[in-house]
Amino acid sequence: MEIFDFHAHIYPEKISQRAVQSIGEFYNLTMHGEGTASKLIENGSGSGITDYVVHSVAVTDHSVRTINDFISRECTEHSEFHGLGTIHADFKDKIDELQRMEELGLRGLKIHPDTQMFNMDDPRMFEVYEYLQEKELPILIHCGDYRYDYSHPRRLCGILDRFPRLIVVAAHFGGWSVPDLALEYLRDKRCYMDTSSTFFMSGLKRAKELIRIYGAERMVFGTDFPMWMPSVELENFMSMGLTERENELILYENAKRILKIDR
Repeated sequence: MEIFDFHAHIYPEKISQRAVQSIGEFYNLTMHGEGTASKLIENGSGSGITDYVVHSVAVTDHSVRTINDFISRECTEHSEFHGLGTIHADFKDKIDELQRMEELGLRGLKIHPDTQMFNMDDPRMFEVYEYLQEKELPILIHCGDYRYDYSHPRRLCGILDRFPRLIVVAAHFGGWSVPDLALEYLRDKRCYMDTSSTFFMSGLKRAKELIRIYGAERMVFGTDFPMWMPSVELENFMSMGLTERENELILYENAKRILKIDR
């Protein structure tokens, strides 16, 4: 069976340790290992994961192009990688970079409003959402942190209403540390969600309940590497005892539909 990890961060080897340390400080978590492509493949492939949706976040506008170039190169070197680009609200020539992102072979976009420090519904991002909507390219959005308002689920509601054909994957059940708040706002909305960085917050019992509430047809599996090891996250996922059909949808069918992979 194919298994897609829809949420994996990777970094160049020369800055990987520093990047992982920065993530740990942001979330006040003890981090282990390196966030390199080789470490992702080494850990994930041994557990049966076949494909990875990889990305990195530009915390400033100055690093957008460099990161997009890096993700593209890694996808060229690793056939199991499917890359998402990055953009920042402060970046001046957004459409030009989105077009370049497509030329680089990247399959969509990832933003993290909390670390990038802009509201996900900032009007400066509307041209980005419009472009992605017209091109039918997906966007993965970090959602929900009790410490910040940038990624509040209510902001995603407004985006979904304004751009009704935009393909959105709301990370972390739509609310990383506020899953019940996300449920209030997103239960009946038209968006996908990923499972990354939720098992340790909600527990497996609640995660299974949320999957059943939202519906497996709206879910994709993700690990949030290097915050968590893919092998452990996959083991946690499989231990929930979902049906075979639910596993098929969450582990690969929905991901292939979002990314338009036909194989």
